[in-house]
Amino acid sequence: MFRSMLPALMLTLAAHAVHAQATAPNVVTAESLITATVDRIERTTRVLTLRSGNNTFQTLAVDPSVKAFDDLKTGDVVTVRYQESIVVQVRPGATLTDLKDSTAEAQKASSGQVLQQLKAVVKVERIDPQALAIEYRTKDNRKVLRTGADKRVLEGLKVGDQVEVTMTRERAISIERRR
Repeated sequence: MFRSMLPALMLTLAAHAVHAQATAPNVVTAESLITATVDRIERTTRVLTLRSGNNTFQTLAVDPSVKAFDDLKTGDVVTVRYQESIVVQVRPGATLTDLKDSTAEAQKASSGQVLQQLKAVVKVERIDPQALAIEYRTKDNRKVLRTGADKRVLEGLKVGDQVEVTMTRERAISIERRR
């Protein structure tokens, strides 16, 4: 009887070993600030489009609790505080993927608090912990260098790792008009 159970036991142990090799995700959530000019206001959806000095546009959904939104006008200069997070998880043997917009799924799971969520599986090419930089290769074979990464995102990563990266931008949580 023991011999007949041995293959099942070995399969179970192998499955647990593979699962144990997967690392816990590195998660960093931070508040960000942007000071820019109000370019467009969509009152019904509470979406604000901001234009910074170099004609870069950023769109933010504004939480209903932020009353300053109701008084904004096109051309106002504002400082907006919003939350964003990045999750990096090693996925041994994962196939590289194109950047996927997973916003709709994230909005359902968060009761609409997520403005944008993007995911991709990439391959780590180089890590510079002193410069807080990481270089990775995308599915279409492009090399991308990101500097200024939070050191917690880089913890435990090694060159050659296939990692799933999830970037999430949530709603604006405060707006202050500049005088």
